[in-house]
Amino acid sequence: METQNYHRLSFKERVVIETLLGEHKSPAFIATQLGRNRSTISREINKWISSHPSSRKKAFNVYKADLAHWCAQDDYFNKRNLDKISQNARLRIYVYRGLLNKWSPEQIAGRIKEDYPLDPVMRISYEAIYMFIYKHRQAKTNKKLIALLPYSKPVRRKYKGSANRKKIKDAVSIDERPAHIELRREIGHWEGDTMIGIKQASSIGTMVERKTRFVRIVKLKDRKSETATHAFKKQVEHMDPIFRKTLTYDNGSEMANHKWFTQHTGMQVYFAHPYSAWERGTNENTNGLIRRFLPKQTDFNLVPETELKNIEDKLNNRPRKILGFKTPLEMISIEKNKSMMMLQC
Repeated sequence: METQNYHRLSFKERVVIETLLGEHKSPAFIATQLGRNRSTISREINKWISSHPSSRKKAFNVYKADLAHWCAQDDYFNKRNLDKISQNARLRIYVYRGLLNKWSPEQIAGRIKEDYPLDPVMRISYEAIYMFIYKHRQAKTNKKLIALLPYSKPVRRKYKGSANRKKIKDAVSIDERPAHIELRREIGHWEGDTMIGIKQASSIGTMVERKTRFVRIVKLKDRKSETATHAFKKQVEHMDPIFRKTLTYDNGSEMANHKWFTQHTGMQVYFAHPYSAWERGTNENTNGLIRRFLPKQTDFNLVPETELKNIEDKLNNRPRKILGFKTPLEMISIEKNKSMMMLQC
């Protein structure tokens, strides 16, 4: 006995179902007319017709071929095992345009909900975008898409943290950081990190102020904690106290000397959870901008401080949408003037 391949109900078949239901024909009769199994027709009818108020949102009181077909396609496109981007031309074009505009997959997945709030087909997770790009990574088109990603890695690997990573003594968790800092309404709260050069033989430190996005880039001769904390202290020690309140850092050992840093700057240091870069999202985004000038294979030992200062100035004079297209430098000046006016009052 030959087995027949199953084919989904077509729109024409659904029109026949709607017509015959309107004539009060039974599912068995409709199945015979369409050459379909009776259970296929019964499932289709029961899925989309319901008179109970607690039924699923997609169900309706009278079978409508066009609505049933649209909802069935929506369900099909949203199945996890389906390459949704390949099946949906509009979605594919949106993803491509986002990548060409230097958007990350996460930004694309988030923004599409804002641009198409009422279109359930125009939905995609950032993980699905990555899977689509890396599924055939040797293909010509996919190579171009990989090149448009923030880090352009030819192979996507899952990061596994080191189980032997040392804990920083007396570290104060980000969980203890005052909640108002998260709101970005107050100046003086910074995020910090260390960027590593080629073969992990060189490094620079980065600091970014959470409210104004003002950036400081620090030259480091090595990755020792004393070196890093002294370099960061040098960057902030001449700042007005209103700009020196807290620093949120990752779990890198560069800030193991945090108590000394706090003692000499007055800035309380909070540590993010291990492998939780989103807790310092502003700093991570800033590091990505710096990487446009200093790619992954850069030896920071060969980069003079004058070049780091030049990059810093470019970023601080770069209009930012999140700042109403003002620059971080302008925002720092505005906040400083506000502070002076409050003191005069």
